[in-house]
Amino acid sequence: MELTAFADVVEAQRIPTLVRLSDNLYAVVFRLMKLVPARHILRQAESSGLLTADTTVVETTSGTFGLALAMQCALSGHRLVLVSDPVIDARLHRQLTHLGATVDIVRHPAEHGGFQASRLARVEEIRAGLPASFCPEQYSNPEQPMSYALVADLLWERLGQVDCLIGPVGSGGSMCGTARHLRQACPDLTAVGVDAHLSVLFGQPDGHRVLRGLGNSMMPANLDHTEFDEVHWLDTATAFAATRDLYRSRALFMGPTSGASYFVGSWWAARHPDAVTVVMLPDEGHRYVDTVYDDVWLAANGLGDPVAQREPTVVTDPRPAGAGWSRMGWARRTLAEATGSGDPLPAGAL
Repeated sequence: MELTAFADVVEAQRIPTLVRLSDNLYAVVFRLMKLVPARHILRQAESSGLLTADTTVVETTSGTFGLALAMQCALSGHRLVLVSDPVIDARLHRQLTHLGATVDIVRHPAEHGGFQASRLARVEEIRAGLPASFCPEQYSNPEQPMSYALVADLLWERLGQVDCLIGPVGSGGSMCGTARHLRQACPDLTAVGVDAHLSVLFGQPDGHRVLRGLGNSMMPANLDHTEFDEVHWLDTATAFAATRDLYRSRALFMGPTSGASYFVGSWWAARHPDAVTVVMLPDEGHRYVDTVYDDVWLAANGLGDPVAQREPTVVTDPRPAGAGWSRMGWARRTLAEATGSGDPLPAGAL
């Protein structure tokens, strides 16, 4: 866990900082969480011979996993091709290209699975035309959740007992990997996932989501539903407001996935004052200066005045969870057990 005095930038920045927010609430603060799996997956691929000096790395991403890969590939000298879609943030796009990555934009969503399905198809098309390629496959590579043993070890070393872990869910790796490894020392750990409405991850129908960085239009293989005791769904306006409150009240300049995690974590910790609660804050807020942190943009998009909810709406079926802030006791069940069918509702059924 200790760093040498001469660690490279990825090694130095992948280790999170543990911050105390209240008597029983702690935050795992990352500059860029995805550096954890990016470093680990590429190092494992090099060790196994899957990634050589002449191999091109190809991956699908519209977020920070691409940035993490670009940073690591810039240091290692590997060519990197990232497949994304039109919602990619303009600032992130510039960062990626300045780091030497090729960004391939898919313009049309697939009939089933949306842009994520069309991006995956484009990845396979690009790889078919290359003499040697490696795809990290963040959604299905078992090394992705395994990489978060680093975070679990840090929590155990610094805090000892951890009673509740709360974090956003996108690819499934960070929460599933951290919770699974931490339960070796804390078997009674409660794991709480935070999702966006109109994300298929916990059974809702797929739909348009403004809140990025959590949620998904496809079910990733790395999401193990049986790791979760509880799931919360947040609306965009609430997550954005919580992100700004996190900065104003705690001086933590983070992105909206962190705000969503903080919102749910603050509620949970207040209702369990004797429990050591930890929230995962995945990345900093620089990409959101012109959106989440811009009053004019929020007002123009109808996101400046969230509906005040002191308590979540408790649901027993995730599929018609609706809008606002909802909560469901998941009880470490499979998706099929939790929904009765395992399938999300058809699009437009809400």
